[in-house]
Amino acid sequence: MAAQLPYKPAPGEIPTNPGVYRFLGDDGRVLYVGKAKNLRQRLSNYFAPLHTLHERTRRMVTTAVKVEWTVVPTDVDSLQLEYQWIKQFDPPFNVKYRDDKSYPFLAVTLADEAPRVMVTRNRRIRGATYFGPYPKVWAVRDTIDLMLKVFPIRTCSDASYKRAMQTGKPCFPGQIGKCGGPCSGRVTIDEHRAIVDDFVAFMRGGDQRFARELTARMKEASAALDFESAAVFRDQLESIDAVLTKSALVLPDNEDADLFGVAEDELDAAVHHFVIRGGRVRGASSQTVDKELDISGGDLVEQILQRAYGDAEPSEIPRRVIVPVLPDAHDELEQFLEARRGRRVEIQVAQRGQRAELMRNATLNATQALVRHKTQRTSDYSTRTQALADLQEALGMSEAPLRIECYDISHLQGTNVVGSMVVFEDGLPRKDQYRSFSIAETTDDTDSIHQVLTRRLARLDEPHEQEQTGRPRFSYPPQLLLVDGGRPQVSAAARALAESGRTGIALAGIAKRLEELWLPDDDYPVILPRSSEALYLVQRLRDEAHRFAITHQRKRRRRDIRSVLAEVPGLGDARIKALLTHFGSVAALREASVAQIEELPGIGPKLAAAIHAHLARG
Repeated sequence: MAAQLPYKPAPGEIPTNPGVYRFLGDDGRVLYVGKAKNLRQRLSNYFAPLHTLHERTRRMVTTAVKVEWTVVPTDVDSLQLEYQWIKQFDPPFNVKYRDDKSYPFLAVTLADEAPRVMVTRNRRIRGATYFGPYPKVWAVRDTIDLMLKVFPIRTCSDASYKRAMQTGKPCFPGQIGKCGGPCSGRVTIDEHRAIVDDFVAFMRGGDQRFARELTARMKEASAALDFESAAVFRDQLESIDAVLTKSALVLPDNEDADLFGVAEDELDAAVHHFVIRGGRVRGASSQTVDKELDISGGDLVEQILQRAYGDAEPSEIPRRVIVPVLPDAHDELEQFLEARRGRRVEIQVAQRGQRAELMRNATLNATQALVRHKTQRTSDYSTRTQALADLQEALGMSEAPLRIECYDISHLQGTNVVGSMVVFEDGLPRKDQYRSFSIAETTDDTDSIHQVLTRRLARLDEPHEQEQTGRPRFSYPPQLLLVDGGRPQVSAAARALAESGRTGIALAGIAKRLEELWLPDDDYPVILPRSSEALYLVQRLRDEAHRFAITHQRKRRRRDIRSVLAEVPGLGDARIKALLTHFGSVAALREASVAQIEELPGIGPKLAAAIHAHLARG
C-alpha cells in the first residue's frame, strides 16, 4: 500500500477558510461529507501517512479517488451545508440511522379551514402541528379519545367534511358523536377554531388553566343545582387528569425541552429521545446508529441534532436541548437552531437534579436499545456475509455482490403490465432505491424484462442525476442482476446487457424452484443447496420484487376506476359513466354510502351494496 494518496492536494491548495468537504469514489458517488472551521487543518488529518490512520478512516480514504471542498462565509453556514449534503447524497461512511421503525404521532392540520386531529406516521403534512411520538398507536388513540371529551374538534376525513359542508347534512362521525367540527352542525368555523387553539395550547404545555376553569365551572353548576352540567364538567376534568397522569411530571411545569440519551461503542450507537413539554414527557423514541468512521461523542451528538431538527417545524424545536456531552460546535448549533425556531435555543449538559436523573433514564433506555440491536445485528451480519459469500461462489463471481438488483413483472390478464426493481446492499433492502416501471405495450414477459432492463441500464449514463434533481441516485451499477424466471427471461436480460455495452455485471435468473439459478448461455442451472444461506437471500429478493410489483400493479388498478367497476357483476359501461358523472370524482364515489349509491336511477339495493363492497376491497 502506498504511503500517500495519489489525489492528495498540492501544498497550499486547500484554503484555510471554513467550509464543507466531500470524498468521492471512482463512480462519482459521495462517500463522506464533513465540515471544518479550517479546511486545510482538517483535511490534513486525512492525508497523513496511511499507517497512522484509524483502520476505518484508512478504508474510506483509499476507497475514494477524489476530494472536493466548498468554502462558506461562516461556521453556521458550513453546518447548514453539511446537513444538506448528507441528506442529499446519503454518504455510506457518515453515520447511518438503521432503526427504520416509524412512530405514530398525533397531528392537528392547522392549515385547514376546520383543523382535524388524526393519528399519522407522515411528518410532512402541510401546515400540521405534531405531538409525540408515541410508542404505540393505541397510546395516541387513547389520548385523542380522552382529549375529544374536553375539546371536541374535527376527526372526519376531508372528503366527508367537504360533502357535509356542501349538503348541510352532518358527517357520519358527527352523527354518532365522534366529530365536533363545523361539519357536525354543532359549532361555527370560528367557534371550532377557538376550540382547536385551546386543544393545541393544552397539548403543548399541559396548561393547568383548563383544569382550574373546569373545576370552577363544575362548582358553579353544582351550587346552582345544575347537576347535569356539573357531571359534564366532572367528566371533562377526569379526562384532563387522565391525560396528565399518563405523562409524568419530570421537570418544572414551565419547562419545554428535548433530552437525548446516547449509548455507544466503537461501531454502533443508540439514541433515546424524550420530548418534554410543560415539564411532562409528551413523547419518546429510540433509534440505532451505525458509525462507519471513528468519531467523538460530541461529533455524534452534533449529527444527532442535525438529523432531529434539520427539517423540523419551528414549533417542534424547544427552548432547551439537553445532551450528554456538548459538541465542539455547540455555539454554531445553537445559532443553527435559533434561525429555524425564530427564538433563542440553548444546548446544555444535564449535570445535576431532575435533568441528570432524566438523562440517566434516557441513557439506560439507549443502552438497552443498543444491546438489542447488537444481539440482532451479530446474527444478521454473519448470516448476510455468509449468504453473499455463498452466492459469489455459486455464480463464479470475482467479488461478493454487495449490490444486487432483482426484477419482476406483474400484470392482470395481460393488462396493467408493470415491472419492479428492488435493491439489496450488503444483504439488506434499500427501499429508497426501489423503482417501478410502467410498460405500455409488450408481447410477453421476456419482452417486458428486456424493456425494463434497457431502461434501467440507460440510467447508468446519468452520473449527475442526484446533483440535478435532489432525488436519490439511480445510476450506481450493481454487481449482480437477478430476474424472476428461467432461461428465456435470462436470455432477454442478457440481450439488454449486451445492447447497453455494460460489462462486469453478473446476471442470473431465479427459476420457480428457488434452488435453481440460470446463467446466460449455460445449458444447466446452478443448484443452490437447501442449507445455503444464499438460497434464503435469493428467496427474499425474489419475494420482495414480487411483492413490490404486485403493490404497484394494484395501485394502477385502483387508479383505473373503470377497470375496477367493470369487475362488479351487472355494472355496464352506461352505469359506470352515470356513477362517475353523478358523484363527480373517484374519491367521492369511494366515500359514498350504500344509500347514496342507491339514489342513482337504475341501481337497486343489491347492486349498490355490491359496488360499495367492491370499492372498499379495492
